[in-house]
Amino acid sequence: MGNQMDRLSHLSYAEVPTVDPNGVDTDDGPRIGVSYIFSGDDDELEDGCAVDGGEKRANEEEKNYDQRDEVECAVYNREECIYEKSAKCANLEVYSPENLLNKCKAGDLVEFVATGQYPHWAVYVGDFQVVHLHRAEVKNSFLTDASQGRRCRIVNDWYKLKPLCAEVVVQNAMEQVGLKDRELSWRNSESFAGWCRFGKREFKMGGEIRIGKQPYRLKVFVSDKQSHVLEFQSLEDVIMEKRRNDHLGRTAVLRELAAHFRGVEEMKTRNSLLFGENM
Repeated sequence: MGNQMDRLSHLSYAEVPTVDPNGVDTDDGPRIGVSYIFSGDDDELEDGCAVDGGEKRANEEEKNYDQRDEVECAVYNREECIYEKSAKCANLEVYSPENLLNKCKAGDLVEFVATGQYPHWAVYVGDFQVVHLHRAEVKNSFLTDASQGRRCRIVNDWYKLKPLCAEVVVQNAMEQVGLKDRELSWRNSESFAGWCRFGKREFKMGGEIRIGKQPYRLKVFVSDKQSHVLEFQSLEDVIMEKRRNDHLGRTAVLRELAAHFRGVEEMKTRNSLLFGENM
């Protein structure tokens, strides 16, 4: 099956079972999210990595970032919150790479962001350098080069997991430099950076068995009072869905959800009419 299917395209919310935006499904119980088991590295889809003379213009475009379009969310493993990105609990401010260097310490996780792109994560290893998974290779780069013109921030506190000591985080990252393609154990830059800092196998491809009940929940904050929830069998899948949302941006994600719920209501109306005619 894997030979016949190199990539599993993500379905729209109109096609994927989901739960009520209030977090309560009154009809059929919990819904499940998409499995990304056949998906490749989403960093391959990043814009702004152009070569052959196109990089300068792409970098200029990448500097655009609208913080109002940030998708705020939380991830739960059963009842425990293991990740949260929201203005209430974290500093979402972004900086230029040059300004961020003054704030970085060895072992920090750094996120590079730009409108319309997947976020790119890296491990700061000192001496103005980061180690990151980019285009199916673990690389050691200067932070300013890895940014590709994007804004950036330190994201150590978003995952609510116990970090390893800074020396081990740096060692984990540096020992992987040069790995590429089939040697890799991580699907994207965030999974790689997370594994370096926390040492959890769940960040690796195939780190969890995808059977039984979905233990992970991704809660997207729609408003102060509403949220939309999807359930997943692995942290790997949650990260892929979360990054897809970041790539789309808040406006597009809310538009998807609105279209989905319109479709659900239309289906309920059709079913009601159908069952009414048969009675």
